[in-house]
Amino acid sequence: MADTVKRTILVTGGSRGIGRAVCLAFAAAGNRIFFNYSSAAAAAQETEKLVADAGGRATGMQVNVASEKEVSDFVGRALEETGRVDVLVNNAGITKDGLIVRMKESDWDAVLDVNLKGAFHCIKAVSKPMIRQRSGRIINISSVVGVTGNPGQANYVAAKAGIIGLAKGIARELASRGITVNVVAPGYIETDMTASFPEKARQMMIDQIPLGHSGTPQDIAAVVAFLASEQAGYITGQVIHVSGGMYM
Repeated sequence: MADTVKRTILVTGGSRGIGRAVCLAFAAAGNRIFFNYSSAAAAAQETEKLVADAGGRATGMQVNVASEKEVSDFVGRALEETGRVDVLVNNAGITKDGLIVRMKESDWDAVLDVNLKGAFHCIKAVSKPMIRQRSGRIINISSVVGVTGNPGQANYVAAKAGIIGLAKGIARELASRGITVNVVAPGYIETDMTASFPEKARQMMIDQIPLGHSGTPQDIAAVVAFLASEQAGYITGQVIHVSGGMYM
């Protein structure tokens, strides 16, 4: 990332996968990074170490983003230490897949609470300090399925479509204060989550990708870092698909 000014970066779901790659993308610029994790303490410690090895500093906190109080404390910790929040990356997400005729209400609620309500809580918490600063970057991580749909994932699709709409609404609210709000929509990315897919399912996904191969967390992190940079200051309310052409 070209921007070398030290900034305060908040990343949700930063202990592994795309979230860890995002933390590392910002670590190279010497920024102060705070990230949350839900239960993987060992993975969070590994992220902290990797960021430190890259010359940065990161702090992981166990935070349930579905809780407004816990998110407020998370953002408050960053503000107490640095006095500002420059970038928020809403990456935290879970899946509880199932066909709609058999989907439990609790599975619907759990996915919407983390993936959509969590983003709402985080955006609300950072908006006031960003408005005072008259600057800020908010980036939501959605998914290609948020625009294409996917059978067996009605809850996940609804949440990922929802954070696109959330970003567009907030982009219009905050634009006059110099705050941009954008979305990155990954396609099939090699993460711990996708590694558990059966080989047949993995190949079916790859067959749908015009570029012919899956992406990496670093592919997503590079676009996030750009959207958080000064060079992207005239981009807001947009959805950037990083999917190898799955969605055109």
